[in-house]
Amino acid sequence: FSHPGNTYKRLESSSWIYPTALLSLYGFFANCRVAEPFLTPYLIGPNKNISEEVLTNYLFPIWTYSYLAFLFPIFLLTDFLRHKPLIMLQGFFLVTNYILLCFAPGLPAMTFLQVNYAVVTSTEVAYLSYIYSVIPVENYQRATGYLRSAMLAGYTFGASLGQILISLAGVDYFYINAITLGIVSMAFLISFWLPMPQRSLFFKGGEAAAVGLQSQQEGPPGPTGSEEPVMYKAEAGSEREKMEHDGSTGWCSGENVASAGHLLWQSFRESYSSRRLIYWSLWWALATAGYVQVFNYIQLMWDHVEPSATSSIYNGGVEAACSLVGAAAAFSVGHLKVTWTVWGELALGLFSAVATGAVFLMAFTSSIWVCYGGYVIFKSCYMFLITITTFQIAANLSMQCYALTFGINTFVALLLQTIITFIVVDEAVLGLDIVTQFIVYGSYYAVISVLFLIRGSYTACTFQRNPEAIDTNEEPSVEVISAEHF
Repeated sequence: FSHPGNTYKRLESSSWIYPTALLSLYGFFANCRVAEPFLTPYLIGPNKNISEEVLTNYLFPIWTYSYLAFLFPIFLLTDFLRHKPLIMLQGFFLVTNYILLCFAPGLPAMTFLQVNYAVVTSTEVAYLSYIYSVIPVENYQRATGYLRSAMLAGYTFGASLGQILISLAGVDYFYINAITLGIVSMAFLISFWLPMPQRSLFFKGGEAAAVGLQSQQEGPPGPTGSEEPVMYKAEAGSEREKMEHDGSTGWCSGENVASAGHLLWQSFRESYSSRRLIYWSLWWALATAGYVQVFNYIQLMWDHVEPSATSSIYNGGVEAACSLVGAAAAFSVGHLKVTWTVWGELALGLFSAVATGAVFLMAFTSSIWVCYGGYVIFKSCYMFLITITTFQIAANLSMQCYALTFGINTFVALLLQTIITFIVVDEAVLGLDIVTQFIVYGSYYAVISVLFLIRGSYTACTFQRNPEAIDTNEEPSVEVISAEHF
Protein backbone atom coordinates (compact mmCIF):
# COMPACT_ATOMS: atom_id res chain seq x y z
CA PHE A 1 0.00 0.00 0.00
CA SER A 2 1.22 3.51 -0.74
CA HIS A 3 1.80 5.94 2.09
CA PRO A 4 -1.28 8.15 2.80
CA GLY A 5 0.87 11.24 2.37
CA ASN A 6 1.88 10.16 -1.15
CA THR A 7 -1.76 9.49 -2.04
CA TYR A 8 -2.71 12.98 -0.85
CA LYS A 9 0.06 14.55 -2.92
CA ARG A 10 -1.10 12.71 -6.05
CA LEU A 11 -4.66 13.89 -5.48
CA GLU A 12 -3.43 17.44 -4.94
CA SER A 13 -1.30 17.43 -8.09
CA SER A 14 -4.30 16.30 -10.16
CA SER A 15 -6.75 18.67 -8.45
CA TRP A 16 -6.76 20.90 -11.54
CA ILE A 17 -8.53 18.16 -13.51
CA TYR A 18 -11.86 18.44 -11.64
CA PRO A 19 -12.53 22.18 -12.20
CA THR A 20 -11.12 22.00 -15.73
CA ALA A 21 -13.33 19.05 -16.67
CA LEU A 22 -16.44 20.67 -15.16
CA LEU A 23 -15.80 24.03 -16.82
CA SER A 24 -15.08 22.33 -20.17
CA LEU A 25 -18.36 20.47 -19.84
CA TYR A 26 -20.13 23.75 -19.06
CA GLY A 27 -18.45 25.41 -22.06
CA PHE A 28 -19.55 22.60 -24.38
CA PHE A 29 -23.22 22.74 -23.37
CA ALA A 30 -23.34 26.56 -23.12
CA ASN A 31 -22.00 26.91 -26.68
CA CYS A 32 -23.98 24.01 -28.17
CA ARG A 33 -26.70 26.37 -29.37
CA VAL A 34 -28.38 24.34 -32.07
CA ALA A 35 -30.74 27.18 -33.00
CA GLU A 36 -28.27 30.07 -33.15
CA PRO A 37 -27.32 29.80 -36.86
CA PHE A 38 -31.05 29.93 -37.68
CA LEU A 39 -32.05 32.84 -35.43
CA THR A 40 -32.89 35.28 -38.24
CA PRO A 41 -35.07 32.84 -40.25
CA TYR A 42 -36.91 32.00 -37.01
CA LEU A 43 -37.56 35.65 -36.10
CA ILE A 44 -38.70 36.78 -39.55
CA GLY A 45 -40.69 33.58 -40.16
CA PRO A 46 -44.26 32.76 -39.10
CA ASN A 47 -43.19 31.92 -35.52
CA LYS A 48 -42.34 35.53 -34.62
CA ASN A 49 -43.28 37.41 -37.81
CA ILE A 50 -40.82 40.31 -37.34
CA SER A 51 -39.91 42.27 -40.46
CA GLU A 52 -36.34 42.38 -41.71
CA GLU A 53 -36.22 46.18 -41.31
CA VAL A 54 -37.31 46.06 -37.65
CA LEU A 55 -34.81 43.30 -36.96
CA THR A 56 -31.94 45.14 -38.65
CA ASN A 57 -32.53 48.73 -37.60
CA TYR A 58 -34.28 48.33 -34.24
CA LEU A 59 -33.85 44.99 -32.44
CA PHE A 60 -30.19 44.08 -33.10
CA PRO A 61 -28.85 47.55 -32.12
CA ILE A 62 -30.47 47.13 -28.68
CA TRP A 63 -28.17 44.17 -28.01
CA THR A 64 -25.11 46.27 -28.87
CA TYR A 65 -26.10 49.16 -26.59
CA SER A 66 -26.99 46.81 -23.73
CA TYR A 67 -23.74 44.89 -24.11
CA LEU A 68 -21.77 48.13 -23.84
CA ALA A 69 -23.68 49.12 -20.70
CA PHE A 70 -23.09 45.75 -19.00
CA LEU A 71 -19.53 44.89 -20.02
CA PHE A 72 -17.35 46.98 -17.71
CA PRO A 73 -19.50 46.59 -14.54
CA ILE A 74 -19.64 42.83 -15.10
CA PHE A 75 -15.88 42.72 -15.71
CA LEU A 76 -15.33 44.24 -12.25
CA LEU A 77 -18.09 42.16 -10.62
CA THR A 78 -16.53 39.00 -12.05
CA ASP A 79 -13.38 39.61 -10.06
CA PHE A 80 -15.16 41.02 -7.00
CA LEU A 81 -17.55 38.05 -6.71
CA ARG A 82 -14.84 35.56 -7.73
CA HIS A 83 -16.14 34.31 -11.06
CA LYS A 84 -18.51 31.44 -10.16
CA PRO A 85 -21.64 33.57 -9.45
CA LEU A 86 -21.23 35.24 -12.86
CA ILE A 87 -20.90 31.87 -14.63
CA MET A 88 -24.11 30.76 -12.89
CA LEU A 89 -25.71 34.05 -13.97
CA GLN A 90 -24.69 33.39 -17.57
CA GLY A 91 -26.23 29.91 -17.40
CA PHE A 92 -29.45 31.31 -15.98
CA PHE A 93 -29.76 34.02 -18.63
CA LEU A 94 -29.01 31.47 -21.36
CA VAL A 95 -32.00 29.46 -20.15
CA THR A 96 -34.26 32.54 -20.02
CA ASN A 97 -32.99 33.49 -23.49
CA TYR A 98 -34.42 30.35 -25.06
CA ILE A 99 -37.57 30.41 -22.91
CA LEU A 100 -38.26 33.83 -24.43
CA LEU A 101 -37.51 32.58 -27.94
CA CYS A 102 -39.79 29.58 -27.51
CA PHE A 103 -42.75 30.95 -25.61
CA ALA A 104 -42.77 34.79 -25.50
CA PRO A 105 -44.75 36.45 -28.32
CA GLY A 106 -44.60 40.03 -29.56
CA LEU A 107 -42.03 42.72 -30.22
CA PRO A 108 -41.66 43.83 -26.53
CA ALA A 109 -40.59 40.29 -25.58
CA MET A 110 -38.01 40.21 -28.39
CA THR A 111 -36.77 43.63 -27.29
CA PHE A 112 -36.20 42.27 -23.78
CA LEU A 113 -34.53 39.25 -25.39
CA GLN A 114 -31.77 41.51 -26.76
CA VAL A 115 -31.07 42.90 -23.27
CA ASN A 116 -31.15 39.37 -21.85
CA TYR A 117 -28.64 38.14 -24.42
CA ALA A 118 -26.36 41.11 -23.69
CA VAL A 119 -25.97 39.73 -20.16
CA VAL A 120 -25.03 36.33 -21.63
CA THR A 121 -22.30 37.78 -23.84
CA SER A 122 -20.91 40.19 -21.23
CA THR A 123 -20.52 37.40 -18.64
CA GLU A 124 -18.38 35.33 -21.01
CA VAL A 125 -15.33 36.97 -19.43
CA ALA A 126 -16.12 34.98 -16.26
CA TYR A 127 -15.92 31.68 -18.17
CA LEU A 128 -12.64 32.66 -19.81
CA SER A 129 -10.93 33.80 -16.59
CA TYR A 130 -12.40 31.49 -13.92
CA ILE A 131 -9.97 28.64 -14.42
CA TYR A 132 -6.90 30.78 -13.64
CA SER A 133 -8.11 31.36 -10.11
CA VAL A 134 -8.63 27.69 -9.19
CA ILE A 135 -5.72 25.74 -10.71
CA PRO A 136 -1.92 25.88 -10.33
CA VAL A 137 -0.10 28.07 -12.81
CA GLU A 138 1.81 25.16 -14.36
CA ASN A 139 -1.50 23.78 -15.67
CA TYR A 140 -2.67 27.03 -17.31
CA GLN A 141 -1.60 26.01 -20.82
CA ARG A 142 -3.28 22.59 -20.86
CA ALA A 143 -6.44 23.84 -19.15
CA THR A 144 -6.84 26.76 -21.56
CA GLY A 145 -6.46 24.41 -24.51
CA TYR A 146 -9.19 22.14 -23.14
CA LEU A 147 -11.57 25.07 -22.47
CA ARG A 148 -11.14 26.58 -25.93
CA SER A 149 -11.56 23.14 -27.50
CA ALA A 150 -14.75 22.54 -25.50
CA MET A 151 -16.24 25.85 -26.70
CA LEU A 152 -15.31 25.07 -30.31
CA ALA A 153 -16.59 21.49 -30.09
CA GLY A 154 -19.89 22.65 -28.60
CA TYR A 155 -20.45 25.30 -31.24
CA THR A 156 -19.48 22.99 -34.12
CA PHE A 157 -21.64 20.14 -32.84
CA GLY A 158 -24.60 22.44 -32.24
CA ALA A 159 -24.41 24.05 -35.69
CA SER A 160 -24.00 20.66 -37.39
CA LEU A 161 -26.90 19.12 -35.45
CA GLY A 162 -29.15 22.06 -36.31
CA GLN A 163 -28.32 21.74 -40.00
CA ILE A 164 -29.00 17.98 -39.97
CA LEU A 165 -32.33 18.39 -38.16
CA ILE A 166 -33.52 21.08 -40.58
CA SER A 167 -32.18 19.71 -43.87
CA LEU A 168 -32.73 15.98 -43.36
CA ALA A 169 -35.46 15.69 -40.72
CA GLY A 170 -37.40 18.84 -41.62
CA VAL A 171 -37.71 19.87 -37.97
CA ASP A 172 -39.48 23.17 -37.35
CA TYR A 173 -37.43 26.11 -36.00
CA PHE A 174 -39.52 26.13 -32.82
CA TYR A 175 -38.39 22.60 -31.90
CA ILE A 176 -34.78 23.52 -32.71
CA ASN A 177 -35.05 26.28 -30.11
CA ALA A 178 -36.70 23.88 -27.64
CA ILE A 179 -33.82 21.42 -28.07
CA THR A 180 -31.35 24.26 -27.45
CA LEU A 181 -33.27 25.18 -24.30
CA GLY A 182 -32.73 21.68 -22.94
CA ILE A 183 -29.02 21.73 -23.80
CA VAL A 184 -28.26 25.11 -22.19
CA SER A 185 -30.26 24.03 -19.12
CA MET A 186 -27.63 21.31 -18.66
CA ALA A 187 -24.94 24.01 -18.66
CA PHE A 188 -26.85 25.95 -15.98
CA LEU A 189 -27.04 22.86 -13.75
CA ILE A 190 -23.33 22.10 -14.21
CA SER A 191 -22.41 25.63 -13.09
CA PHE A 192 -23.61 24.82 -9.55
CA TRP A 193 -20.94 22.14 -9.19
CA LEU A 194 -17.99 24.40 -10.02
CA PRO A 195 -15.62 24.95 -7.06
CA MET A 196 -15.73 28.45 -5.58
CA PRO A 197 -12.40 30.29 -6.07
CA GLN A 198 -10.78 31.58 -2.89
CA ARG A 199 -9.10 34.65 -4.35
CA SER A 200 -9.57 37.55 -6.76
CA LEU A 201 -7.10 39.20 -9.10
CA PHE A 202 -7.75 42.77 -7.92
CA PHE A 203 -10.15 42.78 -4.93
CA LYS A 204 -7.88 41.05 -2.46
CA GLY A 205 -8.21 43.20 0.61
CA GLY A 206 -5.49 44.44 2.92
CA GLU A 207 -2.27 42.43 2.99
CA ALA A 208 -3.34 40.16 0.16
CA ALA A 209 -3.58 43.12 -2.22
CA ALA A 210 -0.10 44.21 -1.23
CA VAL A 211 1.20 40.69 -1.87
CA GLY A 212 -0.52 40.66 -5.28
CA LEU A 213 0.98 44.03 -6.20
CA GLN A 214 4.43 42.94 -5.10
CA SER A 215 4.25 39.71 -7.12
CA GLN A 216 3.04 41.69 -10.16
CA GLN A 217 5.96 44.11 -9.90
CA GLU A 218 8.36 41.17 -9.72
CA GLY A 219 7.11 39.98 -13.12
CA PRO A 220 4.84 37.37 -14.63
CA PRO A 221 4.25 34.30 -12.51
CA GLY A 222 6.33 31.24 -13.22
CA PRO A 223 5.72 27.59 -12.49
CA THR A 224 6.60 28.19 -8.85
CA GLY A 225 5.41 31.79 -8.76
CA SER A 226 3.14 33.44 -6.28
CA GLU A 227 0.05 33.23 -8.47
CA GLU A 228 -0.81 29.63 -7.46
CA PRO A 229 -4.43 29.55 -6.35
CA VAL A 230 -5.11 29.43 -2.66
CA MET A 231 -7.54 26.55 -2.71
CA TYR A 232 -4.94 24.10 -4.09
CA LYS A 233 -1.95 24.99 -1.95
CA ALA A 234 -0.56 22.75 0.80
CA GLU A 235 1.65 23.78 3.74
CA ALA A 236 3.50 26.52 1.89
CA GLY A 237 0.19 28.10 0.94
CA SER A 238 -1.43 28.06 4.36
CA GLU A 239 -0.01 31.45 5.32
CA ARG A 240 -1.26 33.10 2.14
CA GLU A 241 -4.67 31.45 2.56
CA LYS A 242 -4.87 32.96 6.03
CA MET A 243 -3.97 36.39 4.65
CA GLU A 244 -6.66 36.26 1.96
CA HIS A 245 -9.20 35.02 4.49
CA ASP A 246 -8.34 37.87 6.82
CA GLY A 247 -8.46 40.34 3.94
CA SER A 248 -11.91 39.17 2.96
CA THR A 249 -13.37 40.54 6.19
CA GLY A 250 -13.01 43.99 4.69
CA TRP A 251 -14.22 42.93 1.25
CA CYS A 252 -16.30 46.06 0.69
CA SER A 253 -14.14 48.38 2.77
CA GLY A 254 -12.74 51.60 1.42
CA GLU A 255 -9.22 50.26 1.92
CA ASN A 256 -9.96 47.21 -0.24
CA VAL A 257 -11.51 49.31 -3.01
CA ALA A 258 -8.55 51.72 -2.88
CA SER A 259 -6.11 48.79 -3.05
CA ALA A 260 -8.00 47.33 -6.00
CA GLY A 261 -7.96 50.69 -7.75
CA HIS A 262 -4.22 51.05 -7.18
CA LEU A 263 -3.60 47.53 -8.51
CA LEU A 264 -5.79 48.25 -11.54
CA TRP A 265 -3.82 51.41 -12.27
CA GLN A 266 -0.47 49.62 -11.89
CA SER A 267 -1.69 46.84 -14.19
CA PHE A 268 -2.88 49.39 -16.73
CA ARG A 269 0.50 51.14 -16.78
CA GLU A 270 2.35 47.86 -17.19
CA SER A 271 -0.03 46.55 -19.86
CA TYR A 272 0.32 49.57 -22.15
CA SER A 273 3.95 50.43 -21.46
CA SER A 274 5.12 49.02 -24.81
CA ARG A 275 4.44 50.74 -28.13
CA ARG A 276 4.35 47.36 -29.87
CA LEU A 277 1.70 46.11 -27.43
CA ILE A 278 -0.35 49.23 -28.10
CA TYR A 279 -0.30 48.48 -31.85
CA TRP A 280 -1.42 44.89 -31.27
CA SER A 281 -4.18 46.09 -28.93
CA LEU A 282 -5.27 48.66 -31.50
CA TRP A 283 -5.71 45.97 -34.15
CA TRP A 284 -7.57 43.77 -31.63
CA ALA A 285 -10.07 46.53 -30.87
CA LEU A 286 -10.53 47.74 -34.46
CA ALA A 287 -10.80 44.29 -36.06
CA THR A 288 -13.01 42.81 -33.34
CA ALA A 289 -15.50 45.67 -33.69
CA GLY A 290 -15.80 44.98 -37.43
CA TYR A 291 -15.88 41.21 -36.97
CA VAL A 292 -18.71 41.25 -34.42
CA GLN A 293 -20.69 43.61 -36.65
CA VAL A 294 -20.37 41.27 -39.63
CA PHE A 295 -21.15 38.24 -37.44
CA ASN A 296 -24.30 39.90 -36.06
CA TYR A 297 -25.75 40.76 -39.46
CA ILE A 298 -24.49 37.94 -41.69
CA GLN A 299 -27.73 35.95 -41.38
CA LEU A 300 -29.68 38.98 -42.62
CA MET A 301 -27.30 39.19 -45.59
CA TRP A 302 -27.81 35.51 -46.37
CA ASP A 303 -31.56 35.94 -46.15
CA HIS A 304 -31.34 38.93 -48.50
CA VAL A 305 -29.32 36.97 -51.08
CA GLU A 306 -31.56 33.90 -50.85
CA PRO A 307 -34.72 34.24 -48.72
CA SER A 308 -35.13 31.43 -46.19
CA ALA A 309 -38.90 31.41 -46.68
CA THR A 310 -38.55 30.08 -50.24
CA SER A 311 -35.16 28.31 -50.27
CA SER A 312 -33.17 25.68 -48.40
CA ILE A 313 -30.62 27.26 -46.10
CA TYR A 314 -27.30 25.90 -44.87
CA ASN A 315 -26.39 28.41 -42.16
CA GLY A 316 -25.54 25.69 -39.63
CA GLY A 317 -23.27 23.83 -42.01
CA VAL A 318 -21.45 27.04 -42.93
CA GLU A 319 -20.92 27.99 -39.27
CA ALA A 320 -19.62 24.49 -38.52
CA ALA A 321 -17.24 24.72 -41.49
CA CYS A 322 -16.08 28.15 -40.32
CA SER A 323 -15.27 26.76 -36.89
CA LEU A 324 -13.22 23.90 -38.32
CA VAL A 325 -11.38 26.05 -40.88
CA GLY A 326 -10.77 28.75 -38.28
CA ALA A 327 -9.45 26.16 -35.82
CA ALA A 328 -7.08 24.79 -38.45
CA ALA A 329 -5.90 28.33 -39.28
CA ALA A 330 -5.33 29.14 -35.62
CA PHE A 331 -3.58 25.80 -35.02
CA SER A 332 -1.22 26.48 -37.95
CA VAL A 333 0.06 29.58 -36.16
CA GLY A 334 1.93 27.36 -33.71
CA HIS A 335 3.80 25.63 -36.54
CA LEU A 336 4.89 28.73 -38.46
CA LYS A 337 8.51 29.62 -37.85
CA VAL A 338 7.89 33.36 -38.00
CA THR A 339 9.38 36.14 -35.91
CA TRP A 340 6.05 37.75 -35.11
CA THR A 341 7.63 40.79 -33.44
CA VAL A 342 9.02 41.69 -36.89
CA TRP A 343 6.49 40.34 -39.38
CA GLY A 344 3.35 40.26 -37.23
CA GLU A 345 2.13 43.77 -38.02
CA LEU A 346 2.60 43.16 -41.74
CA ALA A 347 0.60 39.92 -41.39
CA LEU A 348 -2.16 41.91 -39.71
CA GLY A 349 -2.29 44.24 -42.71
CA LEU A 350 -2.16 41.49 -45.34
CA PHE A 351 -4.81 39.25 -43.83
CA SER A 352 -7.00 42.26 -43.04
CA ALA A 353 -6.82 43.07 -46.76
CA VAL A 354 -8.02 39.52 -47.55
CA ALA A 355 -10.86 39.98 -45.04
CA THR A 356 -11.73 43.27 -46.75
CA GLY A 357 -12.08 41.52 -50.10
CA ALA A 358 -14.25 38.83 -48.52
CA VAL A 359 -16.65 41.41 -47.05
CA PHE A 360 -16.97 43.23 -50.39
CA LEU A 361 -17.56 39.86 -52.06
CA MET A 362 -20.47 39.19 -49.69
CA ALA A 363 -21.88 42.65 -50.34
CA PHE A 364 -21.91 42.47 -54.14
CA THR A 365 -22.61 38.82 -54.95
CA SER A 366 -26.02 37.45 -55.89
CA SER A 367 -24.97 33.83 -55.26
CA ILE A 368 -25.59 32.39 -51.81
CA TRP A 369 -22.66 29.98 -52.19
CA VAL A 370 -20.26 32.79 -53.02
CA CYS A 371 -21.63 34.66 -49.99
CA TYR A 372 -21.09 31.58 -47.82
CA GLY A 373 -17.53 31.26 -49.15
CA GLY A 374 -16.75 34.92 -48.46
CA TYR A 375 -17.91 34.49 -44.88
CA VAL A 376 -15.69 31.41 -44.35
CA ILE A 377 -12.67 33.35 -45.67
CA PHE A 378 -13.47 36.39 -43.54
CA LYS A 379 -13.98 34.44 -40.32
CA SER A 380 -10.87 32.29 -40.88
CA CYS A 381 -8.69 35.39 -41.38
CA TYR A 382 -9.99 36.93 -38.17
CA MET A 383 -9.50 33.77 -36.11
CA PHE A 384 -5.98 33.33 -37.48
CA LEU A 385 -5.00 36.90 -36.63
CA ILE A 386 -6.71 37.08 -33.24
CA THR A 387 -4.76 33.96 -32.19
CA ILE A 388 -1.47 35.70 -32.98
CA THR A 389 -2.62 38.93 -31.36
CA THR A 390 -3.80 37.47 -28.07
CA PHE A 391 -0.60 35.50 -27.64
CA GLN A 392 1.64 38.46 -28.47
CA ILE A 393 -0.19 40.53 -25.87
CA ALA A 394 -0.31 37.84 -23.18
CA ALA A 395 3.18 36.38 -23.62
CA ASN A 396 5.02 38.75 -21.28
CA LEU A 397 2.23 40.03 -19.03
CA SER A 398 1.20 38.90 -15.57
CA MET A 399 -2.28 37.42 -15.16
CA GLN A 400 -3.61 40.70 -13.69
CA CYS A 401 -2.30 42.67 -16.65
CA TYR A 402 -3.63 40.24 -19.24
CA ALA A 403 -7.07 40.18 -17.62
CA LEU A 404 -7.17 43.98 -17.59
CA THR A 405 -5.88 44.24 -21.17
CA PHE A 406 -8.51 41.73 -22.30
CA GLY A 407 -11.22 43.78 -20.60
CA ILE A 408 -10.04 47.16 -21.94
CA ASN A 409 -9.52 45.92 -25.51
CA THR A 410 -12.93 44.27 -25.52
CA PHE A 411 -14.54 47.42 -24.14
CA VAL A 412 -12.87 49.63 -26.77
CA ALA A 413 -13.95 47.20 -29.51
CA LEU A 414 -17.51 47.28 -28.23
CA LEU A 415 -17.46 51.07 -28.01
CA LEU A 416 -16.36 51.26 -31.66
CA GLN A 417 -19.02 48.72 -32.63
CA THR A 418 -21.65 50.76 -30.80
CA ILE A 419 -20.64 53.90 -32.71
CA ILE A 420 -20.83 51.99 -36.03
CA THR A 421 -24.21 50.54 -35.07
CA PHE A 422 -25.61 53.90 -34.04
CA ILE A 423 -24.50 55.69 -37.21
CA VAL A 424 -24.90 52.95 -39.83
CA VAL A 425 -27.64 50.65 -38.54
CA ASP A 426 -29.88 52.51 -36.09
CA GLU A 427 -33.09 53.80 -37.67
CA ALA A 428 -32.66 57.04 -35.71
CA VAL A 429 -29.62 57.98 -37.85
CA LEU A 430 -28.83 56.44 -41.27
CA GLY A 431 -30.66 53.12 -40.93
CA LEU A 432 -28.93 51.67 -44.01
CA ASP A 433 -30.10 48.54 -45.78
CA ILE A 434 -28.08 45.35 -45.30
CA VAL A 435 -26.12 45.56 -48.58
CA THR A 436 -25.01 49.15 -47.96
CA GLN A 437 -24.06 48.16 -44.42
CA PHE A 438 -21.68 45.49 -45.72
CA ILE A 439 -20.13 47.98 -48.13
CA VAL A 440 -19.45 50.20 -45.09
CA TYR A 441 -17.96 47.23 -43.17
CA GLY A 442 -15.72 46.40 -46.14
CA SER A 443 -14.52 50.01 -46.29
CA TYR A 444 -13.89 49.92 -42.54
CA TYR A 445 -11.68 46.84 -42.90
CA ALA A 446 -9.92 48.46 -45.88
CA VAL A 447 -8.84 51.32 -43.60
CA ILE A 448 -7.53 48.82 -41.02
CA SER A 449 -5.56 46.92 -43.67
CA VAL A 450 -3.97 50.11 -45.07
CA LEU A 451 -2.94 51.32 -41.60
CA PHE A 452 -1.27 48.03 -40.68
CA LEU A 453 0.27 47.46 -44.11
CA ILE A 454 2.01 50.83 -43.72
CA ARG A 455 3.05 50.15 -40.12
CA GLY A 456 4.09 46.55 -40.88
CA SER A 457 6.14 47.57 -43.92
CA TYR A 458 7.91 50.21 -41.84
CA THR A 459 8.72 47.69 -39.09
CA ALA A 460 9.97 45.08 -41.58
CA CYS A 461 12.15 47.61 -43.43
CA THR A 462 13.60 48.88 -40.15
CA PHE A 463 14.52 45.33 -39.18
CA GLN A 464 16.12 44.65 -42.55
CA ARG A 465 18.29 47.78 -42.26
CA ASN A 466 19.10 47.40 -38.57
CA PRO A 467 18.17 44.05 -36.96
CA GLU A 468 19.24 45.33 -33.53
CA ALA A 469 16.64 48.10 -33.69
CA ILE A 470 13.87 45.55 -32.99
CA ASP A 471 14.31 43.27 -30.02
CA THR A 472 13.36 39.74 -31.01
CA ASN A 473 14.80 38.09 -27.93
CA GLU A 474 11.43 38.28 -26.21
CA GLU A 475 9.79 36.28 -28.97
CA PRO A 476 7.85 33.61 -27.09
CA SER A 477 7.87 29.93 -27.91
CA VAL A 478 5.54 29.43 -30.84
CA GLU A 479 4.34 26.01 -29.71
CA VAL A 480 2.37 27.64 -26.91
CA ILE A 481 0.12 29.62 -29.24
CA SER A 482 -2.16 26.96 -30.60
CA ALA A 483 -2.51 25.06 -27.35
CA GLU A 484 -3.00 28.00 -25.04
CA HIS A 485 -5.06 30.39 -27.10
CA PHE A 486 -7.06 28.05 -29.32
